[in-house]
Amino acid sequence: MNNSSFKDLSSRLFKSGNPAMFYIGVNTIVFLVLGIANLFTKGAVDSLISQYLTFPADIAQWPTRFYTLVTYAFLHQNIFHILFNMLWLYWMGNLFLDFLKPRQFQVVYWGGAILGALTFALIYNLSPQLNADGAILLGASAAVMAIFSAITTLIPNYSIRLILFGDVKLKYLLLVYIIIDVIGTSPGSANIGGNLAHLGGAFFGFVYIKLLQNGTDLSSFLVKKPKLKVVKNETPKKKTSAVNQAEIDAILDKISKSGYENLTAKEKQTLFDASKN
Repeated sequence: MNNSSFKDLSSRLFKSGNPAMFYIGVNTIVFLVLGIANLFTKGAVDSLISQYLTFPADIAQWPTRFYTLVTYAFLHQNIFHILFNMLWLYWMGNLFLDFLKPRQFQVVYWGGAILGALTFALIYNLSPQLNADGAILLGASAAVMAIFSAITTLIPNYSIRLILFGDVKLKYLLLVYIIIDVIGTSPGSANIGGNLAHLGGAFFGFVYIKLLQNGTDLSSFLVKKPKLKVVKNETPKKKTSAVNQAEIDAILDKISKSGYENLTAKEKQTLFDASKN
């Protein structure tokens, strides 16, 4: 890749203002860096990641690993894991941005990631069939599922073309994924935690759009309020007639002899006009 192509790719990922492309870039870089690091450490990096950066189901670990609600969404198990997530993020993320704003994307993406992780932890801690001790979560699947669910809720009859299947409406495609995730939560399934997180993410995306359609935008806190500009409303000064100094002296003498209250209305006005000058 020549220098020009690299700059073009870098600009598209990180300077375009497209959050979907930004997260694709960040996730890919993290995956490559950690993969290379593992080659030189013989898997030691994987051990540290599992211990400190993945999200634990064990509630006792949360006080010291609260940051993993964010870090877990940038980690992927293997090439197929990240490839699948990034492809869906590209397709659904760009479709989302055709109809909604980048700030709304951010809230749905991270809302899905967080609710997905909490759903995973909640079920693991409440279900007698699951053991929260040692159970961890990683991957951007819950966040991507939230984006998928949100855009499907907004435009359910929108069709996309799939190889071998032709044109398929989003609502049917999402339904298939949800059914697969529900089946995947049954005891004995290989990825129960991941499927639970997917369902949590999908639920957040659905709720976000329903609230938006009812007039509540959960991303409104990201809207920058316009700065108030103070404009002085200067009115032109009225020209005052020149006041005769002798007249002022006479009025001042009268005040000293009989008091201000004995001045006539005209004398008071004359004195007032003189004070402004």
